[in-house]
Amino acid sequence: MSSFGASVRMSHIFRNDTGKTVMLALDHGMALGPLHGLEKPRELLATLGPFVDSIMLNKGVLAQCIEPSIGAGIVLRVSGAATIAGPDITAERLTTTVEEALRLSVDAVATSIFVGAESEHSSIAGLALLVDECHRYGMPVLGVTAVGKDREKGFDPRYLGLAVRVAAEMGADIIKTYYCENGFEKVVEAAVGIPVVIAGGPQMENNLKVLETAEHAMRLGARGVDMGRNVWQSDDPLAMLKALRSIIHEGATAADAQGRFWG
Repeated sequence: MSSFGASVRMSHIFRNDTGKTVMLALDHGMALGPLHGLEKPRELLATLGPFVDSIMLNKGVLAQCIEPSIGAGIVLRVSGAATIAGPDITAERLTTTVEEALRLSVDAVATSIFVGAESEHSSIAGLALLVDECHRYGMPVLGVTAVGKDREKGFDPRYLGLAVRVAAEMGADIIKTYYCENGFEKVVEAAVGIPVVIAGGPQMENNLKVLETAEHAMRLGARGVDMGRNVWQSDDPLAMLKALRSIIHEGATAADAQGRFWG
């Protein structure tokens, strides 16, 4: 997508000097409820907001918990309507309109695709049609290659490469996927130059593992992270964000970042 409006919006998400982003994911409540660490998003954002480049969240939390002066790019989640309590958490549908996204002055919208799930067809078609509508207005689209409850898919580079290529083929402007220890460079390659950001997924065993994941992903071509639980469920969310920023924008190693912000 090439338009002045789209370029402006992308510059609010990816830092101009590095072309990379530390994105904070706060959209979990739509399916999982008030998780530990995310009970009070307004207070969380007051602390963490100045240290992120962009934030991904739903329209209700955006309207109720974000100050207009926050200074971070806003990625509006526009798919959902399935929860952990229901029969199929992958049965998402679009939950808002491009008009609403424009009214809220967001910088991009995000929707999931569930490659290989029963909802594969509807989620991929939904992404493709959303891209067409958004591009009429210079609105970037983030495609989330989601795995639902089948966490093993998130470690398989062949699956991730397939899902990433599908998102690219449907016209996504940013792609969110998982980091895998073997073959992640091929996953990035599958995006055909579209910026890839990595998810954090469930909380990892320790802070160093989170930082190492970010470091390795960046070395293999990722353009940033879009993490949630591994930030706001950390023992020190602010230290975690600062450490991630040092890795993503300054090229620090995981060990150096940990030593700098945890001592």
